[in-house]
Amino acid sequence: MNDVSQSEPARILADVFGFDGFRPGQEPVVSALLGGAHALAVMPTGSGKSLCFQIPALMMDGLTVVVSPLVALMEDQVAALRLAGVAAETINSSRDRPTNVASWRRVAAGQSPLLYIAPERLMTERMLAALGRLPVRLLVVDEAHCISRWGPSFRPEYEDLGRLGTLFPGVPVAAFTATADQTTRADIAAKLFSGRAEIFVSGFDRPNIRLGVEMRRDGKRQLTEFARARAGASGIVYCLSRKKSEETAQLLGSQGLHALPYHAGMEKDERARNQDIFMTEPGVIMVATIAFGMGIDKPDVRYVFHTDLPGSVEAYYQEIGRAGRDGLAAEAQMLYGLDDIRMRRMFIDQEGGDDDHRRREHKRLDALIAYCETPECRRQALLGYFGENPSPCANCDVCENPPEVADGNAVAEQALAVVAGTGQRFGAAHLIDILRGADTEKVRNMGHERLPGYGVGKDLAKDEWRSILRQLVAAGYLELDIKGYGGLSITGRGQALGRGEETFRYRRDTFKSGRTKTAKKSAVVSELGSDETELFTALKDCRLELAHERGVPAYVIFPDRALADMAQRRPANETEFADIHGVGAAKLRDFAEPFLAVIATFAEGATEKTLNQS
Repeated sequence: MNDVSQSEPARILADVFGFDGFRPGQEPVVSALLGGAHALAVMPTGSGKSLCFQIPALMMDGLTVVVSPLVALMEDQVAALRLAGVAAETINSSRDRPTNVASWRRVAAGQSPLLYIAPERLMTERMLAALGRLPVRLLVVDEAHCISRWGPSFRPEYEDLGRLGTLFPGVPVAAFTATADQTTRADIAAKLFSGRAEIFVSGFDRPNIRLGVEMRRDGKRQLTEFARARAGASGIVYCLSRKKSEETAQLLGSQGLHALPYHAGMEKDERARNQDIFMTEPGVIMVATIAFGMGIDKPDVRYVFHTDLPGSVEAYYQEIGRAGRDGLAAEAQMLYGLDDIRMRRMFIDQEGGDDDHRRREHKRLDALIAYCETPECRRQALLGYFGENPSPCANCDVCENPPEVADGNAVAEQALAVVAGTGQRFGAAHLIDILRGADTEKVRNMGHERLPGYGVGKDLAKDEWRSILRQLVAAGYLELDIKGYGGLSITGRGQALGRGEETFRYRRDTFKSGRTKTAKKSAVVSELGSDETELFTALKDCRLELAHERGVPAYVIFPDRALADMAQRRPANETEFADIHGVGAAKLRDFAEPFLAVIATFAEGATEKTLNQS
């Protein structure tokens, strides 16, 4: 390691990356790595995890190897570093052999301090032997939750990374993730560092993301209303199956929206093409299974919409974390229904593993169901799972429209009586028909119109009964037949409720149609005046043109925050441009001229407009 002063990290932060100071949580991680310690950092998406290892990499006399799970993420990180004047390299399957060979030669010659590589390629004997001959000074595992069986995106090929400490003795290993509860953190630390690491948890809150959960009534209509209300915004729509991803992309396309599917069953080239369009073009909606998203570093995703219940709180948190990475207002909306619970329970039981694993996964699902059903602030429920205790957020559907919580003992008694009277084998739809006194062929054929409970709940609408039955299941009073067709049976706790030994209170779901309220604009945009907004738009056009010329996503040139800073401060020369957020030495050299030209042209137009009006 180089002999450096305490101010060296801050100097690199300013000179190379163009930032005035560290964000909360970054500096302690940088210091730990520079001190030779192993480190596990759990930091919210968009909080600047990459800088925590990139700055030490530039200060160490040798090579930093970064393990990354996705080719697209590696390519974007390397492109961004090169634009900042850092000679980074990647070796991956999307590049032809001559390109990979040329990259390796530059790494082997000591011309690049950073090498991005996938775990499968890194852990080959040939690559490990080659790296063993180089001065490797730091090993970085990005998206480290993939190494844990308890994380939301477990990848078996990541497990082999546990050998890194033995293969490279004395080399600090850094692990980064935005998604790890206490169990997952302990698992990562045990596998990567044998438990010997400094662990940094910087908090989990993403206050710019509005949280919302809506009972599924007409899922297609609910999604299309939401997406049409946000036409022109980039979004991700998550679906449970490949087929649903295809059909949903077609549905949104029929509404005039630019929507593309993404799932593991597509041809590799088609997946790559759709991802490239999503990353580089504005206003694209990616409709995907969970095969899409890990490591996606697109900052201007304005919403994430779940058409189905995710598998756990960790998975949900990771997926919504792809929205609003630029710090501007974003939304996370989920549709949720009784069948989601049945499907997820079934997936857990079919997944395999021992009884302890299944029990743990069912408890994780219980936590997500509790989040969906909470009558109190959603952010409190979400962050409480990760051990935090925030105040009510005023930026979720529950805070904005607090639900009415009602005494449900009477309706629960009616529902339980009908479940018992029908033999505890029918699903919610038929039970609701009985409760509401519907005259259907199935009711008549089964003789269920003769039950004492027939028609006792006719004063409540179907949606209200669906909500009550769903909440009885979520609270553990009713149980779903997950192996069959969703039949409901009474649990031991439900029997206690029927005997009056338990109390059931339920939230009255609201059943409104129309647009979901959009989150408030962040200060960086709302503070722009009309003239500044006009200049901001012109600067975005310039950025998009430069990005197309270089074949990189627009945000790699400059984030929106930097353009807003330009629109407000209107630098007139390179000295003033150097003070703009995100402008380091390389970007000052490469981009000052085109952006200063846009600002000058705008200023001339504004002056001419003023003279004409006077």
